[in-house]
Amino acid sequence: QLRLVESGGGSVQPGGSLRLSCAASGSTFSINVMGWYRQGPGQQRELVATRTSTGVTTYADSVKGRFTISRGNAKNSVFLQMNSLQPEDTANYYCNAVESYTRVYWGQGIQVTVSS
Repeated sequence: QLRLVESGGGSVQPGGSLRLSCAASGSTFSINVMGWYRQGPGQQRELVATRTSTGVTTYADSVKGRFTISRGNAKNSVFLQMNSLQPEDTANYYCNAVESYTRVYWGQGIQVTVSS
């Protein structure tokens, strides 16, 4: 079992930056992938960025060059550095983890609002 807790969301003006953090607790030694998804108002949840335990990263085209995913030294945390934020980045952001290649876990979500 895993528990994921996000932090770092909030409101920012267009062009600003935020850094999201996600801390995992529980059977963290079995985590294969950690990442971030988001769901905007009236939209489906979509992938933002993921990072495997071997360091392979994947980004949505809409965030490439602006967002960077990284993993903490303890390997039970993941961060999302978001730069050049735009209003279309406004969404609830969810931390995601895959354990033992089969079990998928989600955090509760954290709001990011980009508005002038």
